[in-house]
Order: sequence, then structure tokens, then C-alpha cells
Amino acid sequence: MHSTKNNLQILHEDNHIIIVNKRAGDITQGDKTGDTPLSDVVKEYIKEKYNKPNNVYLGVVHRLDRPTSGVIIFAKTSKALERLNKMLREKIINKTYWAIVKNKPQPAQDTLVNYLKKNPKNNKSTAFKTETEGSKKAILHYKIIKELDSYYLLEIDLETGRHHQIRCQLSSIGSYIKGDLKYGAKRSNKDGSIHLHARKIEFTHPVSKETIVVIAPTPDDAIWKACK
Repeated sequence: MHSTKNNLQILHEDNHIIIVNKRAGDITQGDKTGDTPLSDVVKEYIKEKYNKPNNVYLGVVHRLDRPTSGVIIFAKTSKALERLNKMLREKIINKTYWAIVKNKPQPAQDTLVNYLKKNPKNNKSTAFKTETEGSKKAILHYKIIKELDSYYLLEIDLETGRHHQIRCQLSSIGSYIKGDLKYGAKRSNKDGSIHLHARKIEFTHPVSKETIVVIAPTPDDAIWKACK
């Protein structure tokens, strides 16, 4: 793992894929804010590292919400992108998240099944217990892995990948994520982040077929440090 001059933390790189640890606040790909997306930073890094004179190919495989940190995969070849997209659809890329919540979930370990409906106007999802028009089924598994002084560290495995799924489903049981004003937190984090981190990703390499397991170090703040 190494960093480059623009604070890019690379967790894995080969001819076909590059996996980085996204900082909270970075956007994965361009949006209406006009801020420089992570995809452009990674392209620039590849261009400089390999002295590429022309445009660099980089495929965005999946995204993380802007205030979320953690592991994210980009494809360096169209072949890898196509195969990774198929693997995502078939749910054979395993992602594990860590979340720090204020209110202790009951029970300490459970599976949440909701129907989430996204409202594009406020970019927010609502969780329903039963199927509702326009909703999508969302399933996650959580367990408390550490109790801090005033918070709880949860490990979360996703079965589905819905809009704001973890944030919305945890909020629906009253265990909102630290700093997540949109989903019920009383206070924001100073840096605008939320305490949700894509901790680990495990999958079969789309080309070499080897097993890739990547763990992203948590952000550098006191509460994350207390989780170690």
C-alpha cells in the first residue's frame, strides 16, 4: 500500500484493476458540484506513473456515498470492467462495512429486511416494512463487534446494494450513524464525513481468477482509532 502526492491511498494495483481507499468527502465520479472526482485523480496517477501520453482508460465499477470512506475498485481495462459489472450483478463481490452508531441496536446481531424507496428530490431513501410502489428490497446483516464509551462499532454485510442502504436501514431501527444528519444524527462531524467505512472487499480477480482480499485502514480520527 502506498500513497501518491495527491493523497491517493492505493490498496492494490495490477494490470486490470486498481483499488483505493476513498477519503470521506471525495466524490467517486463527476457530478453537478463540479468537484474533482476520485476517478480523475486515479486517472492522473496512472498517466504519471506509466508515462501515458494519451487518455487513460478507467472504469467506475461501483460508488461510495460522498461522506463515506473506504475501499473502492476501478477497472483499468474494459475487459475487467465488463466482468466486474457482471460479478456485481450476480452479487459475488463481498463487501464488509464498519459503522459507528450512537444507539445500541437490539438484538446485538440481526438481519434487516426492508423495502427502500428513493426520493430523488432530497436524495434520500425511506425504509418500509412491506413492499411499496417503487420500492426495492434491501437486506443487510449486522453485528456489534466493539462497544466504545458512547458508541457501538457494527460490522455490516450487504446482500443488496441499494441507495443509502446501510444509512437508511440502521436509521430505521434507531441506530443512526454518527454524523449522518440526513438519517437522524443530532450533530454533524466537523469534516462533513459520516462514520461509515467500506472496510473490506473480497472477490475473484476478473482476469487472473486469484482471490483478492483488501482491507482499507479506517480514517485518522479519535473514534475510529478507538475501534482498533
